[in-house]
Amino acid sequence: MWFLIILLALILIIAFKSIKIVKQAEVYIIERLGKYHKIADAGLTIIIPFFDHVRSVVSLKQQTMDIPPQGVITKDNVTITIDTVVFYKITDPAKAVYEIQSLRKGIEYLAITTIRDIVGKMDLDETFSSRDMINDHLRVILDEATDQWGCKVDRVEVKDITPPADIRDAMEKQMNAERNKRAAILQAEGERQSAITIAQGQKEAAILQAEADRESKIRRATGEAEAIKKVAEAKADEIQLVYSAIKKANPDDKLVQIKSLEALKEIADGNANKVFIPFEATKALSSLGAAAEVVKKDSSKQ
Repeated sequence: MWFLIILLALILIIAFKSIKIVKQAEVYIIERLGKYHKIADAGLTIIIPFFDHVRSVVSLKQQTMDIPPQGVITKDNVTITIDTVVFYKITDPAKAVYEIQSLRKGIEYLAITTIRDIVGKMDLDETFSSRDMINDHLRVILDEATDQWGCKVDRVEVKDITPPADIRDAMEKQMNAERNKRAAILQAEGERQSAITIAQGQKEAAILQAEADRESKIRRATGEAEAIKKVAEAKADEIQLVYSAIKKANPDDKLVQIKSLEALKEIADGNANKVFIPFEATKALSSLGAAAEVVKKDSSKQ
């Protein structure tokens, strides 16, 4: 009876040692008598007890590894702290186990030395503006170096770049100065544009005012010319009427002389101190004087 119980226990132990269940996205590295034997994929795997054993369980999933923050000296002798994360995936589990003692330690040390080499060739300002270049350069170098370890580096990201406190203060002051400078430039540009716009408006207003004055003067002169023309035409019509009336009346010399004397009387009654009598008027006066003498002689004889 005890023999059967011991035999059954041995069978269970052997079955437990022989049957292995591998999870999805994992592989087992199987060694036989201390030597690499095979890679067991996901599912049920049978091994020989006491001869075979599982050396390592390797995950095939994408893995991340945070690189501890490292102090790095830039080209212009500024010490900055860089925090990095590496995304990698194992492509050959056997190499990942047998080609290096610790894959994670190897990636970490390689990333640290590569970061120091890359950043040491760059200025401080360049490190802030060239993160994508640093990431790509790191990824290429790490991927080439870890290929012999059965590992592929998919991405490398610089999470943070921290300069010293005094450098941060100087950078903040510089940024404030740049912002104030840009604000002053924008304000000056706005004032300049405003002054230009106002000057252009005043210029256009002055031009329009000058054109309006010119048009007004032209119209006023045209109106005065038209008025003078109308007055001249009216005077001409009046003279024409007078001339026609005189011509129609057919006056003789005595009537003309009498009218001249009447005109002279009106002139003499005026405010002028001196009166100029035309030569033709003197003839009329002499004729009147002679006629008056004749009348007087006739009166004395009677």
